[in-house]
Amino acid sequence: MATTERDLQRREAQLPEAERTRASRVYVPRVDIWETPDAIIVAADMPGVGEKAVDVTVDKNVLTISGKVEQSRPENHTLLLSEYEVGDYQRVFTLPNEIDQDRIQAAMRNGVLRLTLPKAQAAKPKKIQVKSAA
Repeated sequence: MATTERDLQRREAQLPEAERTRASRVYVPRVDIWETPDAIIVAADMPGVGEKAVDVTVDKNVLTISGKVEQSRPENHTLLLSEYEVGDYQRVFTLPNEIDQDRIQAAMRNGVLRLTLPKAQAAKPKKIQVKSAA
C-alpha cells in the first residue's frame, strides 16, 4: 500500500508537541576526520545542501556545522510514495586548544563539506636535534 502525503501528515500530527519543534527533520551528518602534520581535516556528508545553505561557526572552542535542505516538489503532482526523507543537518564538535581558529577554512563540493582546521604553531611537532654530551 502506498504512503500518501496525507498519511505522513497524519502520522506527524500524532507526535507529542515536544517532538515537533522544527518544520523539518535534523540529521547528524556522517564525517571522516584525519590529521596531517599541519591540520585536522573534517569531511561531512551533507547531500542536498548548497554552499549558500551551509553555516560554520566557532564559539569558545565549539565548532558547529549546519546545513539547510530545500525540499522541492513538482507542481501539479500528487505524492504517492515517500521513502526519501529530507531534512537539515547539524553537528557539533569541541575543538582542542591546538587549533588556530582564525585560519579555519571551509569548502562545499558535491554535498560534502570539507573543513581544514590548521594547527597553531605551538601544536606542530618539532624536531629536536640531539648533540653529543661532552
